Amino acid sequence: MNATAAALPEALQGKRQLGKDEAFRFGCHPGVACFNRCCADVNIMLTPLDVLRLARRLGMGTGEFLERHTLTPITKDLHLPVVMLRMGDDAARRCPLVGDKGCTVYEDRPWACRMYPLGMALPPARAGIEPEPVYVLFEDDFCRGREEPSEWTVARWRADQKVGEREELEAGFRGIVSHPWFIGGRQLDPKRIELFHTACYDLDAFRRFVFESSFLQRFDVEEPVVREIEASDEALLRFAFRWLRFALFAEPTLPVRARADSSGRTS
Repeated sequence: MNATAAALPEALQGKRQLGKDEAFRFGCHPGVACFNRCCADVNIMLTPLDVLRLARRLGMGTGEFLERHTLTPITKDLHLPVVMLRMGDDAARRCPLVGDKGCTVYEDRPWACRMYPLGMALPPARAGIEPEPVYVLFEDDFCRGREEPSEWTVARWRADQKVGEREELEAGFRGIVSHPWFIGGRQLDPKRIELFHTACYDLDAFRRFVFESSFLQRFDVEEPVVREIEASDEALLRFAFRWLRFALFAEPTLPVRARADSSGRTS
């Protein structure tokens, strides 16, 4: 096993790695015998955009969605919290978002569902080196989609599933989870872990933090940015990633307003 393979998450180890132009066959539609089989008893990690779009699709606030539909497993191996989709309580542990005719939130399905049968991981951060994604192919025994005639490459599949458009929105998130600050096993304290979870996943709570606290008095946020994040969930999510680099790693991504003391002088 090479160093890159050893660094993959446990769920991706032992899977066949694919280059971006390496071909694989796959198709999924109601005519495939295993249709919806992969939508049960599975661990689906949700990205911040997944949580936001699913909450809005279901007509919920992000806090309600997190409480009703997710789990946050705690393990000593993770330096940041992850959010997972909660499976159903039935014996098959079916995804609660899947109906008899398939996914009921298909247009807003999670990143992991779009990527299947591919998986992706970012290697651990190294100083001065931008991590290159590693792609693997899931070849589950039950999946008959591998027998379909359609042939894909990683690049073509990602384009077909519109993965790149979503990842562009979350570029700041990937910059945080693969940040060089974590080199050597450094860990965030509980307060900063809570900040990360709120800003990334509970966007409605983060909105209240920005607009209902002294946040805008403490930080010199550009007026056009303030207007944009008031009007757009996605703009607010990008801003959350920007603020987290300040809050977690003390990077100068947000200027702090000068404070006047009792004599009127600024500091």
